[in-house]
Amino acid sequence: MNKFASALAVSAAMIFVQTSASQAEEGTSTLQTVKDRGNVSCVIGNSFPGFYSLNKEGEWQGMDIDMCRGVAAAVFGDAGKVNFLPVQWAQSFTTIKSGKGDILSKGMTWTLSRDVSQGLDFLDTYFYDGQGFMVRKDLGVTSVKELKGATVCVLTGTSSELNLADYSRTHGLDLKTVVFDDSAVRNTAFFNDNCDALTNDKSGLAAQRSAAPNPADYVVLPETISKEALSFAVKQNDSEWANVVKWTFQAMVAAEEYGITSENVDDMRANSESPIIRRILGVEGDLHVGLGLPQDWAYQVIKNVGNYGEIYERNVGPDSILGLDREGTLNALWQDGGLMYAKSFR
Repeated sequence: MNKFASALAVSAAMIFVQTSASQAEEGTSTLQTVKDRGNVSCVIGNSFPGFYSLNKEGEWQGMDIDMCRGVAAAVFGDAGKVNFLPVQWAQSFTTIKSGKGDILSKGMTWTLSRDVSQGLDFLDTYFYDGQGFMVRKDLGVTSVKELKGATVCVLTGTSSELNLADYSRTHGLDLKTVVFDDSAVRNTAFFNDNCDALTNDKSGLAAQRSAAPNPADYVVLPETISKEALSFAVKQNDSEWANVVKWTFQAMVAAEEYGITSENVDDMRANSESPIIRRILGVEGDLHVGLGLPQDWAYQVIKNVGNYGEIYERNVGPDSILGLDREGTLNALWQDGGLMYAKSFR
């Protein structure tokens, strides 16, 4: 009996240890996992020029790429400590939920169903967009309303597919969808005249048009049929990691508001007498403590990646491949009539 009791006690102890270890592993925050791993794992798509695409040197570039590099700079003081995971649209959510990715940053629209049913927490909108249509110029179409009965190439499982169905039904257009699960295949089908039109966010259409064999042969129609708030997301119910990601973005916007750039940030840090700027750059205060980051985290973000305006201009601005003017759009700062508005650094 004593031997039996002792065996039971040992067995119970082993179960307790295994359970505790499992619970500890499950309870480990993403921030700690990232620190232990030594890099940020960023989930992106295969190619969306201006947002995520490979340059001639085989390096990732774009707005989404810079957002992830900013988080790496905040955590490690090194924007290069990030691993990019390009996945197909259908794998976007599961890659985050499974823990293989830390941030989803791939031109994803923030919707109610994605927010509540995909195991994600959407954090901030970094680009305000809207869905449109592109057609061949020789089709002679000047409005979506002239596309009645037309075939439209669209990526399956996206908000674009749902918006297209709603718009067609509302306006009695009887549009025929041709769905694809790979954006590159969709684009090729359109440029090979397998569809009358291609629908996507207008920033995406600008990117796809720029990559066309003859961009001048295509035109983006004037209608915008939806509101698309492109946002990044993290695994649900991990507020510590969510705080790091969203305040990294807020630091980018705040830097632009207060005139801090990657070029002048050292001077600002050394000489600014503004208490707000000094708090942002970690010269004074202890805002970093609640984030679990170094005191100079926001300085590192701005120094390594830049403020929001710098990121916008080099990736999607007038002199970029997309040529998108920011003035007068929702992506302008709030004082310029837009919706970009930094939260308070207090």
